[in-house]
Amino acid sequence: MPDTRSARPTVLAVWLVIAGVVGWWAAFSLTMERFHLLADPDAIASCDFSLLVQCTANLQSAQGSVFGFPNPILGLTGWVAPVVVGVAVLAGARFARWFWWCFWAGTAFAFGFVVWLIGQSVFVLATLCPWCMVTWAVTIPTFYAVTVHVLRVSGIRWARRLGPWVPLATFLSYAVVAVIAQLRLDWLSQL
Repeated sequence: MPDTRSARPTVLAVWLVIAGVVGWWAAFSLTMERFHLLADPDAIASCDFSLLVQCTANLQSAQGSVFGFPNPILGLTGWVAPVVVGVAVLAGARFARWFWWCFWAGTAFAFGFVVWLIGQSVFVLATLCPWCMVTWAVTIPTFYAVTVHVLRVSGIRWARRLGPWVPLATFLSYAVVAVIAQLRLDWLSQL
C-alpha cells in the first residue's frame, strides 16, 4: 500500500487550479459590477435578472463590505492561492504538513464566510447573486477536498477513504442550499 502522505495530490492540484480560476473570475466580475455601480449609483448591474436573482442588492448591502471594503476584493486576492498551490503541486512541489494546515485554515475561513453569506443572502437580503453563487459553488468542494487532503497528510489512515465522498458531500451541500432557498424564496417559481 503506497504512503498517501507522500503521493502527489494531482487531482486536488488540478481542482485547485480550476476552482481558483473560476472563483477569481467570479470575484473579478463582481468587482467590475461594483465599480460600475460606484460610477453610476442608478445603474443596473448586468447580473440583475429580477428582484430575486441580482447582484446589486448584495453588492450595495452592509453584508457586501463586511471588512470595510467590497467582499469581491477578498476573492481577487484569495483565489490566487489555490491557483498557485495547484500549479506548484503539478510542477512537483511538496509542501510540509504545517503548510497544508495553514492552507486549510484559509479554505475553512472561506467556507465559513460563504456559509454566512449564503444565510445573509437567503434570509436577510432575499436575493440570489449569480456571481456569488459561482463563488459558493467552487468554495464548498474546495474546502471538502482540502480537508480530506490535510487529514491524509496528517497520517490519518481512514482519510484516504474520504476522497470519493467529496463529490457527494458537495452535491448534498448544494441541495441543502437549494432547498433552503426554495423554502425561503420560492426561487423555482420565479425562473
